[in-house]
Amino acid sequence: MERVLSGMRPTGKLHLGHLLGALKNWQQLQNEYECFYMVADWHALTTGYADTTAFKQNIMDMVVDWLSAGISPEKCTIFQQSHVKEHAELYLLLSIITPISWLERNPTYKEQIIQLANVDLSTHGFLGYPVLQAADILLYRATVVPIGVDQAPHIELTREIARRFNHFYGNIFPEPQEKLAQVPKLPGIDGRKMSKSYENCIYLADTMDIVAKKIQNMFTDPTRIHVSDPGHPEGCVVYAFHQAFNPQDEKIVKTECLEAKRGCRACKSNLADILKLIMAEIHERQIEFRSSPKIIEQILEQGNKRASKIASCTMNEIMKAVFGAGRE
Repeated sequence: MERVLSGMRPTGKLHLGHLLGALKNWQQLQNEYECFYMVADWHALTTGYADTTAFKQNIMDMVVDWLSAGISPEKCTIFQQSHVKEHAELYLLLSIITPISWLERNPTYKEQIIQLANVDLSTHGFLGYPVLQAADILLYRATVVPIGVDQAPHIELTREIARRFNHFYGNIFPEPQEKLAQVPKLPGIDGRKMSKSYENCIYLADTMDIVAKKIQNMFTDPTRIHVSDPGHPEGCVVYAFHQAFNPQDEKIVKTECLEAKRGCRACKSNLADILKLIMAEIHERQIEFRSSPKIIEQILEQGNKRASKIASCTMNEIMKAVFGAGRE
């Protein structure tokens, strides 16, 4: 089977954007590929190095949400990046051969410096985090990496680093290919990108009372003053959620809005009922996993052992290629 590598930074509980943009895709991939899903805690340090007090709880919350959304440790390997030392080793080795100009042209690097202006990102770790991403992927010789469109430059950089390494030391790494997730973009309740920093998220852990209140506060068509006024679905957050979570009735919702046959309040109430059904099973699993934290620790421990075994084999071949001798 081809191998998949993907991961998330542990920044706490996940929201519906993560469910739609990543976890649903991961759930399908685990049935088709050999999947490695990584708690990217080294990556979290590149921007959150000044305060790590919440890391342990954030990791627990994130893995609980993964499992509750249907990611199965019986079908994939769930592991913690910092517990597999070969990630740091390969990162160091790849950083030695990666030109600085390749990193400085990274569009995400420039964007995050602007977006995170309150964080000192003038660090070697932040500039070099795409090299760490390359090490994550190449260490497992992953051939498939599920990403969003905005992450495509990172995978191309990984391929460039793999080619450069292979040119110097022999054909060790395959060139990974991106697998784009074809999912609609999910806005936050205020119409902006769903983001914790904007405080506009619906979290997987939100109770249905909280979800219902957030839906009632969703941004809708400002030109629709009365129920009898024709609406404009495009640009309406409620309609965007119907597109994402109610695709079978999305055309009906659109038509009734355009023809003023359904008011915004009724549309929101309908959406709340749909999300209640979707999130009920997730909430049930969350209760189960949160009441048994030892299970999460065991899943990570087993995953770390599995990942370390493969990473060690790859690193042994790398050492032979670079230094002429492995570690046997």
